[in-house]
Amino acid sequence: MRTSNDVIDLLVVGGGTAGIVGATTASRLGASVVLVERDRTGGDCLWTGCVPSKTLLAAAAGASGPAGTAGPAAGGSDFSTVRARIADAISRIEPDDSPAALKAAGVTVLHGAARFTGPGRAEIDGDVVRFRQALVATGGEPVVPPIPGLDAAPVVTSETVWDLTELPRRLVIIGGGPIACELGQAFARLGAGVVMLVSSQILPREDPDAVDVVRAGLARDGVHIIEGVTVEGVTTSADGAPEAVSRVRIDDGRVFAADTILVAAGRKPRTDGLGLETLGVDLDEQGHVRVDAAMRTSSPMIWAAGDVTQHPDFTHLAGVHASTAVFNAVLGVRGSAGRTTPRVTYTSPEVAAVGITRPETSHHRVRTIEHAHADRAITEDRIAGFTRLIIDRRGRILGGTVVGPRAGETIGELTLAVHQKLTTRDLAGVTHAYPTYNDALWQAAIADAYTTLDRPLVRSALTTLVRLTRWRMSRASRHHGTGTAPTRSRL
Repeated sequence: MRTSNDVIDLLVVGGGTAGIVGATTASRLGASVVLVERDRTGGDCLWTGCVPSKTLLAAAAGASGPAGTAGPAAGGSDFSTVRARIADAISRIEPDDSPAALKAAGVTVLHGAARFTGPGRAEIDGDVVRFRQALVATGGEPVVPPIPGLDAAPVVTSETVWDLTELPRRLVIIGGGPIACELGQAFARLGAGVVMLVSSQILPREDPDAVDVVRAGLARDGVHIIEGVTVEGVTTSADGAPEAVSRVRIDDGRVFAADTILVAAGRKPRTDGLGLETLGVDLDEQGHVRVDAAMRTSSPMIWAAGDVTQHPDFTHLAGVHASTAVFNAVLGVRGSAGRTTPRVTYTSPEVAAVGITRPETSHHRVRTIEHAHADRAITEDRIAGFTRLIIDRRGRILGGTVVGPRAGETIGELTLAVHQKLTTRDLAGVTHAYPTYNDALWQAAIADAYTTLDRPLVRSALTTLVRLTRWRMSRASRHHGTGTAPTRSRL
């Protein structure tokens, strides 16, 4: 039984992916651990992120209702069925992230809001907890830009879109990142009329050729994408209808009607009210907790992981970074978090990337296999996409991009190749199953490995070996009498 005088080894603030991985890892290492969560364990990934969004995408995959029409999508499922499917997926995964599961792993779970009050001290709704070290894993939340009139409009974010009980007839999305693209395509496939307003272009981090393929896929599903525009204001009125109708105005004068506005314009870290300033924890200009390669903050007893840090907002990265932080904190080592981080946008087609995705010097070369030449893509008639590798002068794979069905699965092998500094010859020497979409990765590696055969010295050596082999085979043939008169046996 823990008392207020106990000093625990690790206090974990936040019960999302980073917090859960950090807490359970520390407990397994033998540390005493308390995890504090103000809402519900599981975090954004379980309740408002990965799980519901990927379930929505799966539910919408078979739908082909005409854009701009309300009611059930052509796939045969109305929106209530889609909502039920999402709820079912969450309920099946939630037990793994529950307080009961954490307790079974040796973690004490407290419900409440934590605030650091001094070195080794924190308050949880007035109760004092004393700790030796702490992991900050409070995550992030959507940003709602200060657009005039937006506060009076029917607005949802990636957190609140799941509260919709009916499919929007007219959905305007502000933003063009992965969340905007995924949700925009899903709602369009379910039958909503979707307009996406983007300040620059969709998916700005990705290979331009990949963006072109995704853009075309969204357009085919009825998403009206308008890039390079600024939203200047929103007006909302009942307009004689039972529900509010908003009009979204952009800088070129065009106006778009919306029953619902989805704001997907970025995220910000949850650091307000934590009392980090009392411990001397440095934050960047956006409020992210600054951490070093070991995931340690500027305070020697405070570590951080997940979306609250300056690193990309990926669930898989949050888990890896939390594990790194806890090993360092609990065991007193100084391991560094890996820098090879894959990313996937789960549109149709998917786009996945890792490492360097565009040549950065004249010594980098590119090998691309269009999926029009990938047999599995041809058999499924889904040839829109490609696999592309970026390679250095030694043949090492530096990164790449995959666009197509299940690109997120293929990127795993490419991530390992980048992390292990493998060459295209290494990858080409591994037998791959056929036919798969992953086969295109192997083809790209082979195509690059073959280029070494055209180098003058290599070509000269190969020519010499071929001639030598030819001479040996001819000599062996003469020795065994092939092509000559039979020889008399000595027996």
